[in-house]
Amino acid sequence: MQAYMKSAMPYFGIQAPELRAICKRLFKAHPIDTAGDWRDTCLRIWREARFREERYAAIELTGVRLYCPFQTLDTLPMYEEMIVTGAWWDFVDSIASNRLGPLLRLYPARMRKEMLKWSRCKDMWKRRAAILCQLGFKHETDLDLLYACIEPSFPSKEFFLQKAIGWALRQYAWTDPREVARYVRQRGKELSALSKREALKNYSTLQNRITTSDG
Repeated sequence: MQAYMKSAMPYFGIQAPELRAICKRLFKAHPIDTAGDWRDTCLRIWREARFREERYAAIELTGVRLYCPFQTLDTLPMYEEMIVTGAWWDFVDSIASNRLGPLLRLYPARMRKEMLKWSRCKDMWKRRAAILCQLGFKHETDLDLLYACIEPSFPSKEFFLQKAIGWALRQYAWTDPREVARYVRQRGKELSALSKREALKNYSTLQNRITTSDG
């Protein structure tokens, strides 16, 4: 697991289903009363982690249903710290789609502004998180925000940014393949070959589905 993830931090070797089961039992046995204590606990687990699964556990704690009322804009600095210090796709992608996305739904104006800032900042992983935060939005995707978040990274040679751009576009293509194809055609000279390939990976299948439906 450590070799696959290219991780300097060692693993216990616990598979994801077992880890989630352990976390569920532990978190149920030790409820947290206040939002401040919850954030402090999440960050303490994160900062003191010696094994990668401990950081996965910290992310699991951020998503416990009991603490949904604590998911306010006050949690954004916590997620930002996890993204910047985690600095790898397994941490960043989970937080982007499962934590930043719901915050964007709850606080669209403020989060939109923050994601636009992140998309232009020097930290690659904050940029990736801004690009991926709408992965599950489907018809509710803010296309203007999506395009505004991916375009600052067009010139980047970073694999993880090029891949994120393609992934975000490919995900939206399940909702509107024609729009994604149009966008790729329009911005084809600026998009990397990897981003274009990823964006259009399922286009033929989706186009056939549309044709069949129209027929």
